[in-house]
Amino acid sequence: MSLIQLESVTKVYQTEEHAITAVKDLSLEIREASFVSFVGPSGSGKSTLLNLLGCLDQPTTGTVSISGTVVNRLNRIERAKFRGENIGFVFQNFNLLPVLTVFENVEYPLFMVQDVPKEERSKRVLALLDKVGMLDQKNKFPNQLSGGQKQRVAVARALVTSPKIVLADEPTANLDSASAFQVIKVLHKMRDEFGTTFIFATHDPRIVQEAEVIYTLEDGALKERQVTEKGQG
Repeated sequence: MSLIQLESVTKVYQTEEHAITAVKDLSLEIREASFVSFVGPSGSGKSTLLNLLGCLDQPTTGTVSISGTVVNRLNRIERAKFRGENIGFVFQNFNLLPVLTVFENVEYPLFMVQDVPKEERSKRVLALLDKVGMLDQKNKFPNQLSGGQKQRVAVARALVTSPKIVLADEPTANLDSASAFQVIKVLHKMRDEFGTTFIFATHDPRIVQEAEVIYTLEDGALKERQVTEKGQG
């Protein structure tokens, strides 16, 4: 079943001097519980596409549908609510709040975005920290963690709201190989357990080789869709 549908999506950014087309007439579908990579050189439109899927930006033309909702028809407040209920984010630089502990960083979306009661927040946070192997680090601050540990905390934070989709922009770029493979293993485990769809924008072959579907972008256009052996298995 298709979770995401993009139909004839174009995104144009207007500067003082000229217009820049970041995404060109792009159509695609992504199924539930997929492990998908957007690949291509810098400037190919990968990050713009993640922003459109994350309801952080809107297409100039075309439609973006997620779970049957055409999200570009929602107003700003409706998009923020939809994003908080359906989409998680993992970033290259982790984006953990340095003044909060590991536990508090993962808990943060539950009272800032979803207003979950305290007891339920604690239950969810502890369960996810256990699943990503960070329960014993729950009282540490980000500056006391390795890069791989920080990214596992970021994965827990992205999943704590039970999103349908997690969008990850170069999530392993700042990690050594051992840490990167550990994070990828955690992502697979979370997808298999929760049925979450993971979508990556990446140059990292370590991520690409784990993808089930690979979309290759060039100059904002979709050049190729490849279903890998992992996707066929």
